[in-house]
Amino acid sequence: MPTRRVTLTRTGGPAAPPAAALTEAQVSGGSPVARLVQARPWVMDVTVAGVMLLVGLVGAVFAWEAAAGAQALGLYPRDADVSGRITAVWLVGAALGAGLLLLRRAAPLAVTAALTVLAVLSLLAAGVLGVLGACVACALYSVAAAHGARTTWLAFGGVLTTLTVTLWRWQDIGLIEVIAWFGAATGTSWEPAQYLPEPLFSPGRRTGSVLLLVALLLLGVAVGSAARARRLHALDLVERYRALARERDQSAALARAAERAHIAREMHDVVAHNLSVMVALADGADAAFERAPDRSRDAVRQVARTGRSALADMQRVLGALGTDGGDDDPRVAPTEVDLATVVERFGTAGMPVTASGLDTALPDDTSVRLAVTRILGEALTNVLRHAPGAPSVEVAVRRTPTAVEVEVVDGGGTRAGDGPGTGRGLVGMRERAALLGGHVTAGPRAGGGWQVHAVLPWSHDEGGGR
Repeated sequence: MPTRRVTLTRTGGPAAPPAAALTEAQVSGGSPVARLVQARPWVMDVTVAGVMLLVGLVGAVFAWEAAAGAQALGLYPRDADVSGRITAVWLVGAALGAGLLLLRRAAPLAVTAALTVLAVLSLLAAGVLGVLGACVACALYSVAAAHGARTTWLAFGGVLTTLTVTLWRWQDIGLIEVIAWFGAATGTSWEPAQYLPEPLFSPGRRTGSVLLLVALLLLGVAVGSAARARRLHALDLVERYRALARERDQSAALARAAERAHIAREMHDVVAHNLSVMVALADGADAAFERAPDRSRDAVRQVARTGRSALADMQRVLGALGTDGGDDDPRVAPTEVDLATVVERFGTAGMPVTASGLDTALPDDTSVRLAVTRILGEALTNVLRHAPGAPSVEVAVRRTPTAVEVEVVDGGGTRAGDGPGTGRGLVGMRERAALLGGHVTAGPRAGGGWQVHAVLPWSHDEGGGR
C-alpha cells in the first residue's frame, strides 16, 4: 500500500503548498487565442505561412489576368507566354516564401536574407515581386521581436535598399499594374499597332510600388518591436516578482535563525542556571545529611522549588515558540523577576554573595527587566560552575537616568571548575544587551577572579520609568 507523506505546520494542520512561480504567460495575459499562440508558437508560424500561400494563390489569378491584359494592350510580344511565366514564378515564390516563414522564429536573420534573395530572383526572372514583399515584412517582424533596435534597423535598411533598387529596375507587374491591366484581354477586340518587348518604364508606378513596400516593411518592424517590448516588460515583471520572492524567503530564513537563537538562549538560561543551582544544592544536602539533617532538608526543599521554577520557565518558553513576541513576550518572562530571590538561591547553594542595589526599581520595560534577570543569573551561574569555592562574590545593580548597570565580581575559584564551557552563556549575555543597544564586558581581573559588567540603556519614553 503506498505511503502518503503529509507535512504538518506548528499548529498541527497540513502545510500550505508553496506558491507557484509567476511565469511570463501569466503576466502577459491576453485572449485565449493569444495564450494558445504563446503556449504553442508553431500554430502562429503555420497560420502565417498558410495565409501567405493562400494570398499567393489568389494573387496568381490576378497576375495571370493582368499579364494577359498587358499582352492584349501590346505591352508584351504577341506570341510570348508571358502569363504562364509570370504565374509560375509568382506561385513558386509564394510556395518558397511560405516554407521559409516556417523557420523565421528559429533563424529570423537568415530567413530574412533568404527571402530577400528570393525576391530579387523573382524580379529578375519575371519582373514580379508577388507576395514575397509581405513575406519579407513577416520575417522583419521576427527580427524586431528577437533582436535589438540596432540589428533590426540594419536589417531593415539592407532589405529596403536591395529590393528598392531591384524593383525600380526590373519590376513589370505590381499592384498598380494589376489594377490597371486586369481584364483588358476580355474587353472589346482591339489590335495594337505594335507589340513592345516589355512594358515601358513608368516612374509613377515604380514609386507607388516602392511606397507600398516601405509601408509593409515598416509595419513588420513596428509590430515586432512592440511584441519585443511587451515581452521584455513581462520578463522584467517576472524578475521583479522572483527578486521579491527571494527577499521574502531570505527574510523568513533570517527570522527563523533569530527565533532559533532566541529559543537556544532561553533554553540555556532556564536549564543551565537552574540545574547548576540544583546540582550544588543536592551536593550540599548530601554532604550535610548526617551532621545537619535540618540544613539538608532545607536544601532538598530548595531543590524542589528550583525545579518547579525551572519547569514553569520551560513551559513558558515552549508555549511561546509559535509567537513573534520575542524577549518581551510575557510567556517567555522568567517566573522570578525578584533579583533578591535570584541571588538568595545562589546563596543557599553555598555561594558567598554580597549584593547591593537589589531593591533598585527597574524600568517598566519588560525587555530590560528580563535582560537584567537573565544576565545576573548567567553571571552567578558561571561563578558557581567555573569558580567553585570563590571566597567572595559581589553583586551590584545600579540605575542611572539612561541605563541599568549590572556588575558581578568574584575573587576566583579555589577548586577546579566544570571545564572551559561552550561560551554560549557569554554570547547570550552580549546578544541580550545588544538587542537593547547596550553592551557586556567580561574577563579576568588584574588581581584575580572574574568580572562581568553589563550596561542596558533605557528611556522614559520606552520604559515608562518610575
